[in-house]
Amino acid sequence: MGCATCSNGDKPRGCKSNGACASNGCNKLEVFDWLANIELPGDQKPFDIVEVRFKNSRKGFYRNLKNFRLNQGDVVVVEGSPGYDVGVVSIVGELAKIQLKKKTQNFKPHEARKIYRIANQEDVDKWIDSRNKEKETMFKSRVLADRLKLNMKISDVEYQGDGTKATFYYTAEERVDFRQLIKDMADAFKIRIEMRQIGARQESGRLGGIGSCGRELCCSTWLTDFRSVSTAAARYQQLALNPQKLAGQCGKLKCCLNYELDMYIEGIKSFPSTDIKLETKKGRANHIKTDVFKRTLWYAYEPGGEAPPGLIPVLPERVREIIELNKKGKKPDDLTDYLEEVLIEEPDYTNVVGQDSLNRFEHVFKKKRKKKKKKGGGQGNQNPNQKNAGGGNRKPQAQSKNKGGGNKPQNKRSNNNKNKSKNKPNNQNKPKK
Repeated sequence: MGCATCSNGDKPRGCKSNGACASNGCNKLEVFDWLANIELPGDQKPFDIVEVRFKNSRKGFYRNLKNFRLNQGDVVVVEGSPGYDVGVVSIVGELAKIQLKKKTQNFKPHEARKIYRIANQEDVDKWIDSRNKEKETMFKSRVLADRLKLNMKISDVEYQGDGTKATFYYTAEERVDFRQLIKDMADAFKIRIEMRQIGARQESGRLGGIGSCGRELCCSTWLTDFRSVSTAAARYQQLALNPQKLAGQCGKLKCCLNYELDMYIEGIKSFPSTDIKLETKKGRANHIKTDVFKRTLWYAYEPGGEAPPGLIPVLPERVREIIELNKKGKKPDDLTDYLEEVLIEEPDYTNVVGQDSLNRFEHVFKKKRKKKKKKGGGQGNQNPNQKNAGGGNRKPQAQSKNKGGGNKPQNKRSNNNKNKSKNKPNNQNKPKK
């Protein structure tokens, strides 16, 4: 069975509720109930407003008037317009009260829609059948829109739980007259049609995808408010204004450009103005770029003078000194006089934690091997009367001959015995007479 609460038609990995996505599933904007194990005081009643999640990131708050014992992940039948809809409970209890104050303003509990019942098997089967029609309906609706030559893109279709209504989400740059399209779709699908226009960011949040960072899109996992992103955020962070790198899946500027913007703005406050040009005896220098983390300003001389080409790094404190000198009518000799103060020694990563080399234990292994050879003696259970019959270890024999005699050469007789032992066959296994 496919995933019933996601646009993905396949069963998600790790889904333990047969596609309902209640545990370890592919829920979008999933919420962790950190108040689940905390009991309420004895006199306090549980909060009767419940957050219910529908397809993709659509959520709504419904009132539990019949006091059902609902838990996170339960499939419920709620009031629709018209008919009924089927969704999954995402938040209950006190956490729903916190989320309600955060997401809605001027919410009136008596105007909230109701929860009819906990969904039975018949409701779930009808809900899944309606969801299976969504992809085919979206393709057919695109064909109908192309026939009418409407400049719009139908990106998603969501059926209601009872199968009597479908909401078509579309994006368009201009205003579109889709009255004839609604008539054609009503005749083709025999359902109630609702058209809803969304922006490019909302479209990417509903459909999902993988960003350039390799992770799932923020707008489809946790981001709920879409703040405006301008090119000034890229300028503050010293980023190249390349639309191919700064644009996301939606074609707009990436939302993550705002994540570190406050830190950059706070760091740039301690820097001097970059619009001021530095006057030196070798020429005028213009600001090129700023490194906020290394606290470095990079300047380059204007062409046509005696100054050397290339970028010159200068500390912000030294830049202020040069600006003060220029205000007094004085000019320093050259910006390269301040170059040594900016140079940063790169750390040596070859011996960070004190290791010597990868083969630092090899000499230990060799010593152990030599000790094993000395202990073993070379021969196994060899008869002591048979000396060097099998050409075994000859070192003990040489040491026994040269005891107390210093470094004397070996006898010719011992050399002859070695040659005989090589030519003779091995008679170790023959019994003695």
